[in-house]
Amino acid sequence: MSPARADEPGTPITGAGLVRVRLDLAYDGTEFSGWARQPGRRTVEETLADALARVLRLPDPPVLVVAGRTDAGVHATGQVVHADLPQPDCDSLTRRLRGLLPDDVVVGRVQPAPPGFDARFSATGRTYRYRVCDGAPDPLRRHDTVAWPRPLDCDAMHGSAQGLVGEHDFAAYCRRRDGATTIRHLRRLDVARDDVVVITAEADAFCHNQVRAMVGALLAVGDGRRPVAWPAQVMRAGVRDSAVTVAPPHGLTLVAVAYPPDDQLAQRAREARRVRQLPTTQPVS
Repeated sequence: MSPARADEPGTPITGAGLVRVRLDLAYDGTEFSGWARQPGRRTVEETLADALARVLRLPDPPVLVVAGRTDAGVHATGQVVHADLPQPDCDSLTRRLRGLLPDDVVVGRVQPAPPGFDARFSATGRTYRYRVCDGAPDPLRRHDTVAWPRPLDCDAMHGSAQGLVGEHDFAAYCRRRDGATTIRHLRRLDVARDDVVVITAEADAFCHNQVRAMVGALLAVGDGRRPVAWPAQVMRAGVRDSAVTVAPPHGLTLVAVAYPPDDQLAQRAREARRVRQLPTTQPVS
């Protein structure tokens, strides 16, 4: 993409304070080492923050808060970010970022954030989509679709997926992080065949690697290596099972982030910061 025009200066910092803005973002994760800034690696966070600093003439890149910290190779069409910036002209900033950012990152729009908005904690849901081809792969979709070497039974995969839906401890499908809960409410896990097999997962939030680990378990069901009940059995066991293979990252795309009405954003952010626990009594399944 063309660089920003030299005769179109950025907005300099003034003493008027900062304004929180929401940025809607899409990116091809192929050449990125994930969202989060890492020394010596190309990341989405660093690329966007550096572009904002250049356009707005900031002495340092701004702090960015993202709805979903995608891993290396994972894509996004519906990512949401917030940043506190020195009173930008949002229309101009959107246009200038599109001219400055590389071709694999696109800012859909920049807009003033409503009071109480937090891109991460105000979110009520995230939706991911995973694409798998079990036939002749389309070379034009090789960066966002995994080629699977065996036929997949979509009906078996979908039936199996329903055993994971609900509020559960997904420790068996997550990479644990100190101090972080692995309890999540999985609202939807659908498997359908379009031109390829598409797995759609929606939850209030996801643990690290959770979607790709669940997809790996469903693929084992789909190609006949495991019975339909197996993914739910793994979940109830509560420990990582070496038989669950984490699916490749490039089939995964963050497609949507949901938020409540503006007057509920701050309350939602407070609720999301609480550590969740399952009820003490659980129905026997």
